[in-house]
Amino acid sequence: MSSTHFGFEQVDEKDKARRVRGVFDSVASRYDVMNDLMSAGMHRAWKAYTVMVANLREGARVLDIAGGTGDLSLAFARKVGESGQVVHTDINEAMLRTGRDRLLDAGVALPTLVCDAEQLPFPDDHFDVVSVAFGLRNMTHKDLALKEMNRVLKPGGKLLVLEFSKVAKPLAKAYDWYSFQVLPRLGKLVAGDDASYRYLAESIRMHPAQEELKTLMKEGGFGHVDYHNMTGGVAALHVGIKC
Repeated sequence: MSSTHFGFEQVDEKDKARRVRGVFDSVASRYDVMNDLMSAGMHRAWKAYTVMVANLREGARVLDIAGGTGDLSLAFARKVGESGQVVHTDINEAMLRTGRDRLLDAGVALPTLVCDAEQLPFPDDHFDVVSVAFGLRNMTHKDLALKEMNRVLKPGGKLLVLEFSKVAKPLAKAYDWYSFQVLPRLGKLVAGDDASYRYLAESIRMHPAQEELKTLMKEGGFGHVDYHNMTGGVAALHVGIKC
């Protein structure tokens, strides 16, 4: 039996995906409200910066992994126009359904499918940009997922990994207090679920820090990797180029 982490808990690898799915099934209907509250709306700025760095042109092909409620997919679709394509994916059906409905309400119909980032159902060298926002830390085998993202990108294509990261030292104590004392209570009050937001705080601590993730992306086949810290390292955008 192989084990992996689910937050601070060690679990069977085969059980992690089921438990992560349970977390997002629980929070899907209140996900966007909670994002606004727990980040004081900063997640919108982080995502806007990600869209800017993507530098998409008309006609580009984009794969949005862990696309969830669809905010990045919608922004990408507006950039690539009718001649381009954005594929909206997530491993969690409840999140994907919520995102699809939001996209349709915005007048945008995109290819939307449930898929595992560790086994992407797309051909080699197909996309200009692959994006994964706040999803990589939940994947059991991050190394396999990054290799798959590299595989489906065209040569010269760009991977954007937006994720919670390691905060600057002066912020660490306050951030820990907020994460483990305030955030679960906020989750209980707004989403009726404190355990899922406790897992969120724990999963951030178990995720590779900025330099570690940069190394992991290079090992996944990306010839050039850089990262941009945001809000004191609360989040970081890693950008990998397939050479």
